[in-house]
Amino acid sequence: MNRVMKSVLLAGAAWSAASSMAMAQDAAPQNDQTALDDVVVTARRRDEQLKDVPVAVSALSAEQLENTGATDITALQQQTPNATVQIARGSNSTLISFIRGVGQQDPLWGFEPGVGLYIDDVYVARPQGAVLDIFDVNRIEVLRGPQGTLYGRNTIGGAIKYVTKRLGDEFEFMGRGTVGSYNQRDVLVSASLPLGDTFAVGGAFAKYDRDGFGTNLFTGEDQYDKNVTAYRASAEWTPTDQLFVRFAWDRVEDDSAPRHGHREVNSTTGGFRPPAGIYDTNAGIQGNQEVETQGSSITVEYTVNDTLTLKSISAWRSGDTATVIDFDQTPLPSLDVPAIYADEQFTQEFQALMQGDNWSGVAGLFYLDGESSGVFDTIAGNLGLAIAAAGYVNTESLSAYADFSYDFSDRLHASIGGRYTQDKKDAGVQRFFYLGAARSPLTGGAARAIFATRTNYLADDTFEKFTPRVSVSYDLTEELTGYASISQGFKSGGWDMRGDAALVPSTVNGYQPETVTTYELGLKGTAFNDRLSFASAAFYSDYTDQQITTQQVATLPAVGVASVVDNAGASTIYGFEFEGRAFLTDNLTSNFSVGYLKNEFDQFITRITGTPVDISNTREPQNSPEWSAFWGVTWSGDLAGGELNVTPSISYRSDYHLFDAPDPILDQDAYTLVDLAAVWTAPNGHYQVALTGKNLTDEEYKVGGYNFAGATFNNSISAFYGPPRTFSASVTVRY
Repeated sequence: MNRVMKSVLLAGAAWSAASSMAMAQDAAPQNDQTALDDVVVTARRRDEQLKDVPVAVSALSAEQLENTGATDITALQQQTPNATVQIARGSNSTLISFIRGVGQQDPLWGFEPGVGLYIDDVYVARPQGAVLDIFDVNRIEVLRGPQGTLYGRNTIGGAIKYVTKRLGDEFEFMGRGTVGSYNQRDVLVSASLPLGDTFAVGGAFAKYDRDGFGTNLFTGEDQYDKNVTAYRASAEWTPTDQLFVRFAWDRVEDDSAPRHGHREVNSTTGGFRPPAGIYDTNAGIQGNQEVETQGSSITVEYTVNDTLTLKSISAWRSGDTATVIDFDQTPLPSLDVPAIYADEQFTQEFQALMQGDNWSGVAGLFYLDGESSGVFDTIAGNLGLAIAAAGYVNTESLSAYADFSYDFSDRLHASIGGRYTQDKKDAGVQRFFYLGAARSPLTGGAARAIFATRTNYLADDTFEKFTPRVSVSYDLTEELTGYASISQGFKSGGWDMRGDAALVPSTVNGYQPETVTTYELGLKGTAFNDRLSFASAAFYSDYTDQQITTQQVATLPAVGVASVVDNAGASTIYGFEFEGRAFLTDNLTSNFSVGYLKNEFDQFITRITGTPVDISNTREPQNSPEWSAFWGVTWSGDLAGGELNVTPSISYRSDYHLFDAPDPILDQDAYTLVDLAAVWTAPNGHYQVALTGKNLTDEEYKVGGYNFAGATFNNSISAFYGPPRTFSASVTVRY
C-alpha cells in the first residue's frame, strides 16, 4: 500500500507541474500570490522576494496552513521536504526537530537543539513548550541547511521562524470555536485596536481541550489528551515614518495529563503484555504534568535614511516543567522517571540593515545570557534504587555577524557572510544513588541519606567558532534564478547531565561542538505565465565531531545506566528537494513537495567498554526517512454566494529509525497520511465555516520511543504514536 501511495505522490507532484504547463497559455491566476516572486521572507534578516534568496526556504502562509487544516507547528513535517517536526516522546508540548537529518532527539537540559526556533526574531533556546499552536500567525518559514552566519549557534540543521501578524490601523476582531473528535473543544479570540494614528494594541487568547486518544488502564487517566491555554499581547507605536516600536508578550500553560508510551513487548516481571490499544498504557507513576513558558520582547526599528536602518531586539523568556514518565509502562516501579526542568534566558540583538544601488546587507551583534537546570530520578525497582541526577548549565554567548550581497550585473549576484561566536559555559553535575525504589529527596521523596555519590563536579569551558557562508546566484531568465552556496553551522559543546563519573570518569571532560558544512545548488522560479512557481535544491553535507549519546544498562558491581556523550560520530548527508505551487485552472491549485535524503554514518565510536570501537556499520541515523513528499489540491468555487475551498492532501514518509541502533520493534515502516479540509467563507468575509478530517485512513505510526530491553528494567520497550483519525468543525467570525 505504501509503495502505491509513494508512487501516487511522486507522480502527483510531477502531474501538477505538467498539467500547469499544458494549461499555461490560459488567463493568469486570480490568487494574489501567484508565484514565488510574490512571497516575501526574512531568511536573510531582511525583506526579500523568495526567488531571490539563495537559501532553501519553505514559506507557508496563514492561508495555506488554514486550507490544509493545520493546527500546530508539527504540520510542517507533512508539508516541508526532509523535515521532522514532532512532539517529543513522553511530552505534550516539547518539540523535537530535525532538518536534513540533523537535529536533537533528547530535550534534556544542557543539550542544545540542532534546529533553531524563532518567534519573530526572538531565539527560543529550549524545546519545552515550543509546540506552537497556529494562531495569530502571518507565515512560518523553514530554512533548511546550516544557518550559522545569520542565525548562529545551534542552527546546524536549519531554522524555523514563526512570524506573527502586525497590527493594522483599523479595529479587527476574530473569534473561533471548534468541536471535534475525542470531545475536542477549542476557543480562540483575537483583536487589535488602534488608539490614535500612531499607537495600536492587540491580544489573543486560545484554549485547547481534548479528551485522550487512549486511557491509562491502571489509573483511569486520559492518554494523549490536550489541555493547553495560550495568551498573546502586543503594542505597536509608530510616532514617525522612520521609527517603529513593538512590544510583545506570550504565555503558554500546558496542563495535559501525563503522556506515557505503549509497551511493545511482554514484561519480564509482573506478566504485563502490550495493551490492545496503541494509545493505552498501564503506567503506574503518579504526579502532575505541568509546563509553563512565557516571554516578552521589545523591537525598535529606526530608518536613518534610504541606505541604513537600525534595529534592536531585546527579549526575555523562561520556562518551568514538571513531568512524570513511566518508561516501563507498568504499575511496577521498574523504570519510573519524575523530572523537573527550568530555564531562563535574556537576549539582545542589534542589527544594521543596509541598502545601496547594487548592494545590500545586514550586520549585527547578538548576546545571550541563559540558565538551564533540572533534576530527575531514575527509579529502578529491580535494583532497589533511585538514581537522582541534578545539574545546571549557565551560558553566556556573544557573536558578531555580517552578510552582504552585491549585484555584479543585472543577472549576476553574489553574497558573502560570516559569524564569530563565543560561548562561555559553566555547569554543575550531580548523580546520587538512594536506597529504595521511590522518589529521591531531590524530587520530593522522603528524606534519606545518599547511598553513593556517583558524580559531583563543577566545570567551565569556552567554545568559539567562525561560521562562513558564500553564495553566487545568476538570473538565467527573468523567471529563473540558479544559485550555488557553501554554508557552515555549529552546535555548542557541553556536559552530559546523566554522566556517571564513577563508571565513566571521562564524562567530567564534557564534549566539544559539532559542525556541519553544506554545499548546495538551487534553482527557483516561475514558468508558463506564472502558473507554476517552484524551488529546488540539491545538497551535500559533511557532518563532523557529531555529538552522540550512547547508553548501556550496567549490572553488578557497576549498577545503573551508563550514559556517554562524546564527539564520536561523522556523517555524510546528501539529497534534494523540489517544492512548489501549480495553478491548474482558475479554480484549481496544487501545492507539492518531494524530498530525498541519504544520511550515512562514516564513524560511530563507542567507549562504553573502555576501548574505542567504531560501530558505524551497525548504526543508522535517526529521523532520516529517505523519501518525504506532500501533494495537496485546492478547489475554489462559489457556494451560496460565498467562496468554498476544498483541499484534499496526502503526505508520505518512507521508513526510518527512531534510534541510532536499528530495532525491528521500534523502527517505523513507510506510511501515508490522508487529510481533507473544506473552508467556506461568507460573501462579506465576516463568517467562515471549516470542516477538517485528519489521518482519514487511521494510519498507525510511531513518532518516538524508549528502549531498555532486558530483565534489569523489566524489558521496557515502548513507543509513542502519532494522532489517529480525527474530525473537527469550526466557525469563525471576523470584523
